[in-house]
Amino acid sequence: MQTHRLVKTDELHVDGQAYPVSYFETETVRGTLRYSSEVLLGPADHVILDGNSVTALELKVARLVPATIYSRLLATRAA
Repeated sequence: MQTHRLVKTDELHVDGQAYPVSYFETETVRGTLRYSSEVLLGPADHVILDGNSVTALELKVARLVPATIYSRLLATRAA
């Protein structure tokens, strides 16, 4: 059985807007550790990413979440 544990909370700032980020540690059934993050973009809009370490995951969040936000803004303008 996998266990999830909150290991860190943070905020990602994009264009003056703060987005809460939660980082979790998961022990897999094989006993290895994996990490995931949940970024809250809106009340029903979450982005979940995973990685091998919190540091690698922080870099992934910093790179991918702004791109996700900007692409969604572009999509709403085109609609």
